[in-house]
Amino acid sequence: MRTTLDIKAYLDKDEQKDLLRLLTAGSVDDGKSTLIGRLLFDSKKLYEDQLDALARDSKRMGNAGENIDYALLLDGLKAEREQGITIDVAYRYFSTNNRKFIIADTPGHEQYTRNMITGGSTANLAIILVDARTGVITQTRRHTFLISLLGIKHVVLAVNKMDLVDFSEARFNEIVTEYKQFVAPLGIPDVNYIPLSALDGDNVVDKSDRTQWYAGTSLLDHLETVPLDNENNFTDFRFPVQYVLRPNLDFRGFCGKVASGVVRKGDTVMALPSGKTSKVKSIVTYDGELDYAFPPQSVTLTLEDEIDVSRGEMLVHPDSQPLIDRNFEAMMVWMDEEPMDINKSFFIKQTTNVSRTRIDAIKYKVDVNTMEHSDVPFLSLNEIARVVLTTSKEIFFDPYQKNKSCGSFILIDPITNNTSAVGMIIDRVAMKDMQTTDDVPVLNLPKLGIAPTHYDAVEKAVKELERQGLSIRIEK
Repeated sequence: MRTTLDIKAYLDKDEQKDLLRLLTAGSVDDGKSTLIGRLLFDSKKLYEDQLDALARDSKRMGNAGENIDYALLLDGLKAEREQGITIDVAYRYFSTNNRKFIIADTPGHEQYTRNMITGGSTANLAIILVDARTGVITQTRRHTFLISLLGIKHVVLAVNKMDLVDFSEARFNEIVTEYKQFVAPLGIPDVNYIPLSALDGDNVVDKSDRTQWYAGTSLLDHLETVPLDNENNFTDFRFPVQYVLRPNLDFRGFCGKVASGVVRKGDTVMALPSGKTSKVKSIVTYDGELDYAFPPQSVTLTLEDEIDVSRGEMLVHPDSQPLIDRNFEAMMVWMDEEPMDINKSFFIKQTTNVSRTRIDAIKYKVDVNTMEHSDVPFLSLNEIARVVLTTSKEIFFDPYQKNKSCGSFILIDPITNNTSAVGMIIDRVAMKDMQTTDDVPVLNLPKLGIAPTHYDAVEKAVKELERQGLSIRIEK
């Protein structure tokens, strides 16, 4: 009986650990996959069959001589092993006594920028590797810029292959000084610097005797202790409605994930875009009712009043509303093999809302290697630009730096259904600053001779068109 209790206590403790999502980035052969493999190996997080397979693969196709090639733990694609590079994003899960981790091993090549954006979209921390022999190079700057674009607040510059420069403190300090000068304007709040050797394990899991001059912690110690409390926005309540739950006549609830903020029973909430208000009657989950909910919990909210809310709409606190507009600026990464057609209409998916949109203007393209801006007529695969978008109906959003969930979106090609682009919203754009100033179509019912008795039917038809992405304003 005692054993059962101990196992239950262990599982309960494991369930309560917080989760750190991290990505690794760096140039080819900087040792990203090797570092993660070493992290898993030295922290004793590999099963015996994995170790046996790793030993066999290292002899057959490894690049570490007689030693185990830890990179093979992550580079699983045949093309990756043949070329000795990472192509796709590889995810690995492991946990220690203090924290759970999901690691995204992202590719370093510029041609796989979209893969890195995908891997970094949910990350809390980024490890950027540099080779101690070459220091800060073009890829280092590119990856740091992309990380700042994604709003990742914690960065570790891992100066790898210190064994090849005799663990020189002078060389480490030189690299740190150069990187600090580059990263300062990007506004990343937390940057740490660690000298290590992924192949030999120095400062990966345990502090190394070969870097007596280094006063900081090992990489794993840093990952276990980096604070994550400020990652979610608990101030501005945003609840995009995913589904309306109506199992019987006595229950009508709105299902979704709390994107940000905190909601409590009895809170007054406003439905957007209608602006109607009500109070939260209950917060329902599979395990029972809650007194309050916070991100990233998925819950069902019931309201005291019967108000019309459907998928794509949003519940917020009346005193903390998002921006509501059809025009906004965003940083956008083009992810489609087919180049952008600026005259094409796309679907935009933002939270649970889907609408039609067009690219009104490309303000400038960012050269991810030099940070220079240039004018371009369209974007090609992996290119990044600041653009202005116009949606066919008003959407509810926050700037990405303030609220990732409500400030991010994807563009979908209406013909191929491919994800054409991903974007991070910067701010709204005033109509006077738009290149084109078309407004929402207006349906003037009295002018059209439609009797008031038919208004309800017209409103229902317009609402259905709005759900399909076509916005129309009614004047009575």
